Amino acid sequence: MRVLLVYPLFPKTFWSYEKILELVDRKVLLPPLGLITVAAILPQTWDFKLVDRNVRSVTEAEWEWADLVILSAMIVQKVDLISLIREAKRRGKRVAVGGPYPTSVPEEAEAAGADYLILDEGEITLPMFVDAIARGQTQGIFRSDGEKPDVTTTPIPRYDLLEFDAYDSMSVQFSRGCPFQCEFCDIIVLYGRKPRTKTPQQLLAELDYLYELGWRRGVFMVDDNFIGNKRNVKLLLKELKVWQREHQYPFRFNTEASIDLAQDPELMDLMVECYFDAVFLGIETPDEASLSLTRKFQNTRSSLIESVQSITKAGIRPIAGFIIGFDGEQAGAGDRIVRFAEATAIPTTTFAMLQALPSTALWHRLEKEGRLYSKDSELNQTSLMNFVPTRPLEDIAREYVEAFWQLYDPEQYLDRVYRCFLMLGAPKCKAPAKLPSLIDLRALAIVCWRQGVVRKTRWKFWHHLFSMIKNNPAVWEHYLTVCAHNEHFLHYRQIVREQIEAQVEAYLAQVAKQPVQALSPQFTTIS
Repeated sequence: MRVLLVYPLFPKTFWSYEKILELVDRKVLLPPLGLITVAAILPQTWDFKLVDRNVRSVTEAEWEWADLVILSAMIVQKVDLISLIREAKRRGKRVAVGGPYPTSVPEEAEAAGADYLILDEGEITLPMFVDAIARGQTQGIFRSDGEKPDVTTTPIPRYDLLEFDAYDSMSVQFSRGCPFQCEFCDIIVLYGRKPRTKTPQQLLAELDYLYELGWRRGVFMVDDNFIGNKRNVKLLLKELKVWQREHQYPFRFNTEASIDLAQDPELMDLMVECYFDAVFLGIETPDEASLSLTRKFQNTRSSLIESVQSITKAGIRPIAGFIIGFDGEQAGAGDRIVRFAEATAIPTTTFAMLQALPSTALWHRLEKEGRLYSKDSELNQTSLMNFVPTRPLEDIAREYVEAFWQLYDPEQYLDRVYRCFLMLGAPKCKAPAKLPSLIDLRALAIVCWRQGVVRKTRWKFWHHLFSMIKNNPAVWEHYLTVCAHNEHFLHYRQIVREQIEAQVEAYLAQVAKQPVQALSPQFTTIS
């Protein structure tokens, strides 16, 4: 069996980082970990080729070579996934699809012409698919019916299939699932509320493989809540600390975690000792009433500001996710988010209007209340909300655009990065010094030219840089890297403004013509 694995395109998002990646001659932030895990689970007697459409297009020779095309996608990749299914079928290929989006909305992939729907978690459903192929079945739907796999049996992903030079960081996964019950989150729907972890030996074997393949850059621990099972993650970190020291710290780690990380100094210290230098935190909103309404109770148990500062002082740079548009939200939510980011000195923050993801508790509640718009809506950070909010949609959209624009104002951003890194605890790992590459030197020169000469930030840029070298010298390189990130956000905030304002204009034009309940097609509510 000759299997062509294809990963669909992402639209431009907060996470696409294309303007930063251009500086260091890379294409994509992270590889398709799901597809290379699929390749490891399938029979190793099969032949595999992988094409990440975010890196390059599928060649004619690859289309011709394939007996079977396997696609995996998140909901934000919906448009290109549907296009790829149709293109593969046009070429007479059998098509199998899986991943979070087909699992949540299988009827859409089926309607596009997919032959096989391999849903839920692949450790259970991929063997069903292989058996069906062996029996000569030409189509089928494979589900786990609620069963969750033991991830200690998951094989090492096929990292050898990747075009390493295209990626800025590698991905590994230690756990699946999250113990919390946030109403808007689909992670607990897809993977459950009991976090399942690999063994430390498993994870270290994956790192060994990456090391053998020559990888020496960042590694993102893609767990949706890395600390969901604190006991097991501490066992991992104690062994990872030794591995990193023995290998002279070849990898810097980032991950995602819940805010209760701040209440566990031992856990934070272990992460810093393993060379974790950044963590994504789901803050969502500083409004406690909205947090309680959306069942994000873990964010109401301690001061959010103090928690973020504790994590920063421990030596882990915070990245935060914010959402606007919760039910019952009062006017000025965007401004409150900006003030929170300033008070905590969080440099980079993702920010979006609330979306009801398929099959989540929020989706089911809004569907019951008759407040969902058309299921065909595209969900992205530059999409309007896909349900009727409790305050005017145009007000929420305006606050969103204004807040995003302000967060990434060049001067405000530099000031926030500066205050964060003055507070940031020094790293505890001593990686061997290495000479910068010509690409790195070129990127540094471009950032210094743009932020330190061309823009009005020139005085702040040099003042903050020299002050950082003087006051917290161990973090100056990390500091400059985060300063460079605004090259992307300055570009992306313009995309946000243009796309949101265009959608609001179209929305208001339809509202002026007819009642909301009759709007179509994007603004048609589901009764």
